[in-house]
Amino acid sequence: MHKVMPEQEKELTLSEEAKAAAAEDSLIEMPVREPGQEAGPEPGPDTSQETAGQPPVSRAEFDQLKAERDQLLDRLARLQAEFENARKRAERDRLADREIATGNVVEQFLPVLDHFELALNSSGTAEQLRSGVELIVKQMHDVLRQLQVTAVPALGAEFDPHQHEALGSVERLDLPDQHVAEEIRRGYRLRERLLRPALVRVVSNPKQTSE
Repeated sequence: MHKVMPEQEKELTLSEEAKAAAAEDSLIEMPVREPGQEAGPEPGPDTSQETAGQPPVSRAEFDQLKAERDQLLDRLARLQAEFENARKRAERDRLADREIATGNVVEQFLPVLDHFELALNSSGTAEQLRSGVELIVKQMHDVLRQLQVTAVPALGAEFDPHQHEALGSVERLDLPDQHVAEEIRRGYRLRERLLRPALVRVVSNPKQTSE
């Protein structure tokens, strides 16, 4: 009769314990099902990211989208070029209009300049020279009137800080207080726009101020 050595018995005992542990691990890893629940297929790898993505674009669709993009970029470049050309054209027109307006004004003053030069070259008497200058001044006023430029009322008018610039005051008893006593430099308006104020001296009437 064959006898089992003690070492062999120890090996068999260890082998049986290992098998029991493996069986216990397999029971732990198996999913627990409720009573009556059928066994379903074991879960496979997670493919949710693949199915959630958009379907791949075909080559024809890609080419069509690329062509549409190129058309939009080309249209944008054309619009930018047209805008820049329009801006430059408007600037040229504005400068041209300014030159035309300036030329029209200068053209009306050229005869006045001619008369001034004739007066300087004249060999007449002082009285004749004065008469000639007076005619030139009258001609200058006519030109300004054609340009709708008028003088600001000053002498004897009530002082208006919007039209007059006070250089000082003059004590006068024969004129109303805060009225223009002297006009040192004439002021002018272009229609309703003030080109320059009249430089004046203002009346200071002590009789009225004391009252």
